[in-house]
Amino acid sequence: QVQLVESGGGLVQPGGSLRLSCAASGNIFSINAMGWYRQAPGKERELVAVISSGGSTNYADSVKGRFAISRDNAKNTVYLQMNSLKPEDTAVYYCNADNVRLRPGDGPYNFWGQGTQVTVSS
Repeated sequence: QVQLVESGGGLVQPGGSLRLSCAASGNIFSINAMGWYRQAPGKERELVAVISSGGSTNYADSVKGRFAISRDNAKNTVYLQMNSLKPEDTAVYYCNADNVRLRPGDGPYNFWGQGTQVTVSS
């Protein structure tokens, strides 16, 4: 029932920018944290950035100063602005919603988006 729908991925040249969006839909009571993860070929999935419902953020060292995460709680939507992209940023990016409650006191649940490909190449 709960779905995370991503958009904004694609092909970009080094130094370029992309903005990813992820909207959570369904019968959702609350979401404590939303974040972005990525997985490059042959590598483990890693946290890129996470943001709490209160607006606190955490970033992977590799993206600090280049990426910015934000969210619109009213829309259950999280964004990832990616600037100064590098080839090593190439990966499948996954949206995540953590500590999700569908009604007061239940769960918590964790949901993942389907993943969107980001390719940084000249």
